[in-house]
Amino acid sequence: MKITKILVALSFLFAVSTANAGELTVTGSIEATYNSQGGSTTGNPLGTDRELTFTGTTELDNGVTVTVMQDTSDNLGYGDNKITFGGVAGLFDIYVGADGSPVDAIDDVTPTAYEEANGSGSGTLNDIGGLAGEMGIGVKFTLPILGAVDAKYIPKVDGTENADNNNSGDASASTGSGESISIKTNLAELPVVGAFLDGATLTTGYETDEVSTVLNTSDGHDLTAALNYSVGNFAFGIQRKLHNEGQTVATTDEVRYKDLAMGISYAVNDALSISYNTYESKRHNTAAANFLQETDAINIGYTVAGMTIGFQEASTDNAGWVQNATDDSRTLGVSVAF
Repeated sequence: MKITKILVALSFLFAVSTANAGELTVTGSIEATYNSQGGSTTGNPLGTDRELTFTGTTELDNGVTVTVMQDTSDNLGYGDNKITFGGVAGLFDIYVGADGSPVDAIDDVTPTAYEEANGSGSGTLNDIGGLAGEMGIGVKFTLPILGAVDAKYIPKVDGTENADNNNSGDASASTGSGESISIKTNLAELPVVGAFLDGATLTTGYETDEVSTVLNTSDGHDLTAALNYSVGNFAFGIQRKLHNEGQTVATTDEVRYKDLAMGISYAVNDALSISYNTYESKRHNTAAANFLQETDAINIGYTVAGMTIGFQEASTDNAGWVQNATDDSRTLGVSVAF
């Protein structure tokens, strides 16, 4: 990751050039949902989500673009931010900030008409991409055959998002650094065999988190690979995910998860689509039961202009990895983007 640090330093040198007049845009969305849970007390089923994103863009005299992104929380408080220097040396983009991680962005890329299988709260999810909210530096570029690469380095995984001219000091002193990388390969571009793989995409990712610097502990690791294929109005995807939480205490055993997500979707027309999604999670935890958790979901999505209406019916067996425990959910959502 030293190369990444050097590239970031170079990007600031490029940024010394005179900037042309830029522009500021505001985008966002709002969603209202009705969610009911089977076998438990639902209470008030109504919920809302609000998002605003401010984006400023300008171009330097040397052709490098500079983009600043700031989003907000539901109460319009401080959210995540990212500064991106695009087209550095005409080869790559460099960014600094806390807006997600490469692996978090691909935590489930199987096709769906509305939500992931457990996206509306059915079952228990211990997912990959835990570095999403961490401040780091990253680089994006494209390689022949291999495809689009996104790599990010976090100097200290302590959950802080510092203001300028500040550092996190001794916050979470026992944590170390983290790295995250994802690669998206268009299989149709492979030599020789590519002609037979049109419509197929392979997405891979790896993330490591030094959850503890204490002697004889182990780092957390995430590993994933997803194969998606689309033909006509059909899309199919399968994704394997491995999540190891690592050790913060030397005498404890690591908790690990092996998950499998699958989805098949059909676009009825330009506005209406349906999908069937499944999610299996196998846990290794020596201190608890570890029955296979299985979630099945039916999704319907209807989009017109900037509005999307979505519906999901989901059911989970052995919820929370507990034998015979169930967790069903039914969700209706309406979202509008602007």
